[in-house]
Amino acid sequence: MTSNLNRAAWYAFASLAVAFMLSPLVILVLFCFSESALLSFPITGLTFYWFETLFARAQFWGALENSLIVTGTVGIVSTVVGTMAAMGLARMRLRVSSLVMAVLTVPIMVPPLMLGIVFLSYFATWWEIRLGLHSVILAHLVFTQPFVILIVNARMAGFDFAALDSAQDLGASKLHAFFTITLPIIRPSILGAALIAMALSLDDFLVTFFTIGGGNTLPIFMWGMLRKGVDPSINIVAVTLMVLSVGVSLIGLRVTRYRG
Repeated sequence: MTSNLNRAAWYAFASLAVAFMLSPLVILVLFCFSESALLSFPITGLTFYWFETLFARAQFWGALENSLIVTGTVGIVSTVVGTMAAMGLARMRLRVSSLVMAVLTVPIMVPPLMLGIVFLSYFATWWEIRLGLHSVILAHLVFTQPFVILIVNARMAGFDFAALDSAQDLGASKLHAFFTITLPIIRPSILGAALIAMALSLDDFLVTFFTIGGGNTLPIFMWGMLRKGVDPSINIVAVTLMVLSVGVSLIGLRVTRYRG
């Protein structure tokens, strides 16, 4: 009897905790359809007016396009470079690779605000580069590549290089051996790492804010909307960003579950 009561109490506590964590997301989606411009209860009616208002704004589509350009470029470049780095680290001695890995992962441990200020000074003052999407992409590569390296290197840690060496001894080029032996084995990890890097880039605000200059991405566009006032259309932008970011992250986490 006591055991059943304890189990019921834990279930109730877990249900309340889940409801507490998910309720802001539910309210966020609900306010997207609110008839009133005020984000408050009670909701007097439901409408698609705010969707029409947002989608009619050229700035939204421009910000979405910029976000997709930055995210796609970061995903491709960080995956290629990160995979090459991970394969090189896997060939090194453990002590050397651990030291190199510790250095490469420093950007992950640095606060994003500090990274943004550093990049602003680096691009604008040191190199005198005009800020834009190119500077955002370069900045995002710095903190997304370590994640790619960590994920792919974890898969390469158990990789059997004997098969790769045998293929090269039999006349296969390094590139051919990579595409026929290495890539099929580590493909899930590479795809997952790419998607996670894209999710991190898509969701970033602080680094982008300091390195984009006068352009817009979805997080920067949201920031501009908040400064002018809050209405349900900003919830739609938030939901769009959340769906893209969470969706890409979930797909990335799913495909990294290598099953052999």
